[in-house]
Amino acid sequence: MKRYLIVPLLLVWSLAALAAGTQYVMRVDGLACPYCAYGIEKKLKQIDGVEKIDVDLEKGLVVVEVREGVELTEPQMKQLFRNAGFTFRSMRVSPQHSDENNQPAEQ
Repeated sequence: MKRYLIVPLLLVWSLAALAAGTQYVMRVDGLACPYCAYGIEKKLKQIDGVEKIDVDLEKGLVVVEVREGVELTEPQMKQLFRNAGFTFRSMRVSPQHSDENNQPAEQ
């Protein structure tokens, strides 16, 4: 009986994982305080399709998860960070949930 309950749950869970969007990891210089992080989060939330934003001040990383079908471009992010007063260094696409703490994989 348990098997009949577990299989459908696993199927639903795996379909949700396949439908997940994309995670972008950006390296940014100038992120020094929580107020900086708040300002960047506010700008990124204005982009349609952004679902989650994590800012790691110590590492200078901004991790943005977007829904399926949404794409962020380097020129778009360079402009956004420059307008906010920060220096955009790089961007890469990363698999979501790269470890159990839901932190991006180290570069």
